[in-house]
Amino acid sequence: MGFRRCCQATQAVRERCKELILSDDTLRELQRRFLENIQRGLGKDTNASALVKCFITYVQDLPTGEESGKFLALDLGGTNFRVLLIEISKDHFEMRSKIFAIPQHIMLGSGERLFDHIADCLYKFSKEENLLGETLPLGFTFSFPLIQKSLTTGILKCWTKGFNCSGVVGQDVVQLLLDAIERRGDLKISVMAILNDSTGTLMSCAWLNRNCRIGLIVGTGSNACYIEKQKNAELFDGEDLGSGNVLINTEWGAFGDDGALDFIRTSYDEEIDKNSVNPGKQKHEKMISGMYMGELARLVLERFTKEGLLFGGKGSDALFTRESFYTKYVSEIESDRPGSYTNCTEILEELGIKQATEQDYINVRFICECVSRRAAHLVSAAVAALLNKMGEKKVTIGIDGSVYRYHPHFHNLMMEKISHLVDPGIVFDLMLSEDGSGRGAALVAAVACAHPR
Repeated sequence: MGFRRCCQATQAVRERCKELILSDDTLRELQRRFLENIQRGLGKDTNASALVKCFITYVQDLPTGEESGKFLALDLGGTNFRVLLIEISKDHFEMRSKIFAIPQHIMLGSGERLFDHIADCLYKFSKEENLLGETLPLGFTFSFPLIQKSLTTGILKCWTKGFNCSGVVGQDVVQLLLDAIERRGDLKISVMAILNDSTGTLMSCAWLNRNCRIGLIVGTGSNACYIEKQKNAELFDGEDLGSGNVLINTEWGAFGDDGALDFIRTSYDEEIDKNSVNPGKQKHEKMISGMYMGELARLVLERFTKEGLLFGGKGSDALFTRESFYTKYVSEIESDRPGSYTNCTEILEELGIKQATEQDYINVRFICECVSRRAAHLVSAAVAALLNKMGEKKVTIGIDGSVYRYHPHFHNLMMEKISHLVDPGIVFDLMLSEDGSGRGAALVAAVACAHPR
């Protein structure tokens, strides 16, 4: 609705933004290409060269709602690290947690030092919660690319998000944690599972909604996991616990690294990629996620200003500075009520643009809408491809991440577009996850305790 309202944007701006608008036919072609990538990731003979790796998580069962007990969870995915104590019984959930910082010298130091720090944080939390005499099951959310060999074995493929600890890539991070705990000698922990945040999101939502079959992250980064039949996951090398299913971590951010997205990528996308820390990598993620959305919008604003389409052709040093237009600005500008430009005015003034007219405000909002709408539609096309592949008649998609959580229209844009792209007869809904990386980790541990190997 907001998109149609902003068709008051000038003809020249609308014309120049057309390359950011994807037709349903284009999105269906993207679905086809994405599904090809999924099949390659699942195949024994094609996985090695696949970009969308479809890592097997070895999570075979979803929560039933009958889980009970006390569980610890660790959540490592950025500069902050969380330790959580979660108590579950039927229809009851209680969680206590503490956040610990990870200083940059540890993020860039040795792996041994990182895991010693994690073990130290775990000890401090356990002492505060009077847990030192107990051996509790633990779920470990480790939101970096992992090759899993079992539910409790995860080999780090590469570091991301500013981490570069030596001696960890190619190693089992669960064993590194256990080694650190053993070096201390004063902790008793039983690691039941290692997982990433998309898996945790699915598990967290599935505890509340039995139809949840997809876990999705649309935040600083983007990823998805889904339930697949074990027979289709050709690299699955574990005992079938009876469900016949296994949860697949797609790592879909790398979709398009082979050029499959080049037919819709723009010069703005190329500029984002060129100036990123990993040029040529994660091209799908760079068109979707919160790490890049603000900069995409800024690049459009900068070009249109220099072409005389905005602000009378007069920009500012701030507007022309990389990373100065935050993704939250996109959400805030689109949160203005129709005919109101309060947030837009404040943001432009922060950027040193004081000469903006009402028509400029309309144009700026239109540009933001084009960028965020494209992101929502790219996510929707991939989600619809997974829904069609699974073929289940009723599916809930659990979602977490700052873009989905805070953008005022992302939910509605996804609902509308997925409904256009799914096969007839499939009913779906989108569910905001409640702390997938914490609650979900504990729930994976709880389900693992209920189905011991």
